[in-house]
Amino acid sequence: MAIAPGVEAPRFPDIELDRPRALVFYKSTCSVTEMAGPPLARLGEAFPDAVLGIGQDPQATLDAFAGKLGWGFPQVPDLEPYEASDAYEIRSAPTVVVVDGDGRVAHVVESWDRDGMNEAAAVLADLLGTDAPTLSTPDDGLPDFKPG
Repeated sequence: MAIAPGVEAPRFPDIELDRPRALVFYKSTCSVTEMAGPPLARLGEAFPDAVLGIGQDPQATLDAFAGKLGWGFPQVPDLEPYEASDAYEIRSAPTVVVVDGDGRVAHVVESWDRDGMNEAAAVLADLLGTDAPTLSTPDDGLPDFKPG
């Protein structure tokens, strides 16, 4: 299980937590992350300055993967020994961790979970004082849940 809501989010130089953020942890070879690509792109479009991809691959690989999926949000690598992923207790991809403006974990969703992803968007929207987008609906062709 990933880091729990309510705890202080671990801090790393490339991960700014001075404002509400959605941290998208992933691996570019994960088919579930690729499947979740379009809804995650919508998350980034709705909150262009509040979403950060954290991938377990070199920067060039992350940039190519993000480009393929239409992700406009920035990407940072978390390379072996995967210090950020371990600190956030990431066990599946993708995992989205919403952090509030005080550096505390507000919401976590692991794997592809339609309701969890939509809730993550709603929590981030609430923290930012804006309207929440719907990232996925039952008629978009994606399953309700798929483990990553």
